[in-house]
Amino acid sequence: MSLPPITEMLLAAKKEKGLSFADLEPIVGLDEICIAAIIYRQATASAEEARKLTGALGLSSDFVAALTEYPVKGLGPLVPTDPLIYRFYEIMQVYGLPLKSVIQEKFGDGIMSAIDFTMHVEKEEDPKGDRVKLTMNGKFLAYKKW
Repeated sequence: MSLPPITEMLLAAKKEKGLSFADLEPIVGLDEICIAAIIYRQATASAEEARKLTGALGLSSDFVAALTEYPVKGLGPLVPTDPLIYRFYEIMQVYGLPLKSVIQEKFGDGIMSAIDFTMHVEKEEDPKGDRVKLTMNGKFLAYKKW
């Protein structure tokens, strides 16, 4: 999977500064997942957010315009090969229909928004091996009848 050149430059600057996505939260005023999505060009920053991000990374204001452009989203039509990303694909292959059924039992016929949406990642320490805890929170959107 190739990354856009701007993403590579942003990640290199982040690494050079020794910053984590969580370190950027109080500077930019956004959640670490949202900041990562902006850097990976899966989300758009406001001009102010882009200025704060590029300032924290020590980059010129030339990057601001690019970060405020609407990105083309998604990983593409192929099955992801990165093992971590593939596991999310695998989770949806195995649990997608069960999740759909449970959500529709509780809410009715509709979808969970990926636009009015937040996600958080937490680390849970466990003696058998640390655990990844993801919380996805999306607005329920009922299908409209007309």
